[in-house]
Amino acid sequence: MRILFIGCVESSYRLLEKLIAIQADVVGVITKEESNFNSDYRNLKPLCEKARIPVCVVKNINDAGSIEFVKDQKPDIGFCFGWSQLVRGEVLDLFPEGMVGFHPAALPNNRGRHPIIWALVLGLTETASTFFMISAGADEGDIISQVNIPINYEDDAQSLYDKIMDAAVEQEEVFLRQFNDGTLKRVPQDVAAGNSWRKRGKADGQIDWRMSSRSIYNLVRALTKPYIGAHFVYDEKEYKVWKAKEIDIDGMDNIEPGKVIAINDGGTIDVKTGEGGVRLLDFDEIEINEGEYIL
Repeated sequence: MRILFIGCVESSYRLLEKLIAIQADVVGVITKEESNFNSDYRNLKPLCEKARIPVCVVKNINDAGSIEFVKDQKPDIGFCFGWSQLVRGEVLDLFPEGMVGFHPAALPNNRGRHPIIWALVLGLTETASTFFMISAGADEGDIISQVNIPINYEDDAQSLYDKIMDAAVEQEEVFLRQFNDGTLKRVPQDVAAGNSWRKRGKADGQIDWRMSSRSIYNLVRALTKPYIGAHFVYDEKEYKVWKAKEIDIDGMDNIEPGKVIAINDGGTIDVKTGEGGVRLLDFDEIEINEGEYIL
C-alpha cells in the first residue's frame, strides 16, 4: 500500500513516525513550513529527510503544486492527519483507495473544531480516537477505527492529547494491516445523529470569575499547553493561567466573585468564584493584594 502522508502538527509527527517505524511504504509527505494557525505545529521535514521520504511544502493542499506532487508519487491511499484545510474532490480523486482522516472525538458526535479543548471545557468523562474515510463533508466519512478514551478529572490538554495519541498510533498499525490484507471494515456514520462543535474565539478563553470553580478549572486545563492558555484581564492587562485547582471556601457565600481571598506562600493566589473558589498555581506574574478584585 503506497501511502502519501499529509500533516503539520504534533499528532501528524507521531503518526508519521509510527509508519516509518513499522516500515510502511510512505512515498511522499505534504506539509507546511510554518503555521500561525496551529499552536501544536511541528516540522515534519527532519523526520522525512532522515527516512529519505520526498517532501512537498505547501500553503494549500488543493493548489496545483500539491496535485502535481501527488500525481508524481502515484499513491494508493492518503493519510491526512492534522491538517486544517478541507481536501477537495480533485485531490481526493488522485487516491484510488481514498484518504484516511483522524479526529480525536467519538464520531459521529463532536465533529468540527477544537475537539480536545471542547471535551475538557465541557467536563466530559470520555472521548475517542477516531479514524475515518474522508468525504465531501467534514468528519462525516465511514469510520474505520474508533477507540474510547477516558477523561479523568486530573487530565489536562497535554495529558489527554498524549492518551489519545498513544491509542492512535496503535490503531494506525492495525487498520493499515487490515487495508493490506483486505479485512478492513467501514462503518457509515449517521451524521444526523451527531453534533458539530463550533470554532472557538478569544472570548471563549477568558475567565469570568462569575463562573463556577469547576467551569474555571475546566477552562484552564483545556487551554493549557500545547494550546494558548486561558486568560483573565486585570487593570486592562491580560494574564495567562496555565494551571489552577478548585478549593473549599466554606463560610464565604457573601463574598463577591473575583475577590482575592488569599495570597499564599509560594505566590499562589486564591480567588472567589461564582460558586466556590480556585487557586491559581501557574500564571503570569501579577501585582495584586489580598482583598482586591480581579475584574
